[in-house]
Amino acid sequence: MTAMDFSKFHPYVYYATKYPFYRGQTSMNRYVYTSSIYFFTEGRGLIRLRGVDYDVYPGMMVYVEPGQPHDLIADENEPMTKVCCYFDWHYIDRTELYKDTAAPICYDRDLLRPELLGEKFPFPLPEIKNVSTSLLNWTDLLARSFISNEHTNERTFLRSMTAQSHFAEFIHHFLTFSLQESHIPDPRISKLLERIEADLLSGAEIVIEDYADSLGVSRGYFFDLFKRTTGLSPIQYVNQFRISRAKEDLRSSNLSIMQIADKYHFSSVHYFSRMFRKYAGKSPQSFRGSES
Repeated sequence: MTAMDFSKFHPYVYYATKYPFYRGQTSMNRYVYTSSIYFFTEGRGLIRLRGVDYDVYPGMMVYVEPGQPHDLIADENEPMTKVCCYFDWHYIDRTELYKDTAAPICYDRDLLRPELLGEKFPFPLPEIKNVSTSLLNWTDLLARSFISNEHTNERTFLRSMTAQSHFAEFIHHFLTFSLQESHIPDPRISKLLERIEADLLSGAEIVIEDYADSLGVSRGYFFDLFKRTTGLSPIQYVNQFRISRAKEDLRSSNLSIMQIADKYHFSSVHYFSRMFRKYAGKSPQSFRGSES
């Protein structure tokens, strides 16, 4: 599994469109540099993934990782139509070598440039799903992201911004559906984080047990659920949030260290300094000096 820095996780669509195949049309030995999602909306055909042939049917959704070879073969009598998108999990500039297309496809394995392949999503995503019962909703959602494979310029900038905004909504639905919450954060905790952050900013007293009670779970289960969702214990999360805000004030405000400790409700300036050193690796004074 490829590690991924989620700070650069900003899905970017280069090309999204509806594409009808002609009778018997083939697209063989495709190596797309980006990730791809296909929805087959009508007709019949075949898609080959990892050497396995799958019959295409209306309502079939296919996710293909960057560089994954796949073949598409349309039926001779009822050729399929696909709604598709080509995207990276974060933008990659390939224009120096591929000036005429934003989402290049290689058709010869020997010519594939591995260093230009997009990054894979860090958790496994199912390659094939049946979405026939909600196909119209899926394709309507993606249709709002339709964008030509021209590069963004001064004429297409605003249109591209709109498409990217809609694509962010589409990819959110795609991940929620595909992951089936196996790696998606527990929605109860995600909602609770908003409340905790609002409480922190308003200066409300933070009582961890109150948050556990609001979910109707035991303290132990709450801690386990919280850590599985955020990677931190509730106390670590609260302290990290406070320290992050304190860093901003140390960088850009005239507040004294004592005032910052008071602003973020640390019990004393000594406790604030100890926590700051623990999370930032240096004292507040040293941090301020290094950032000035």
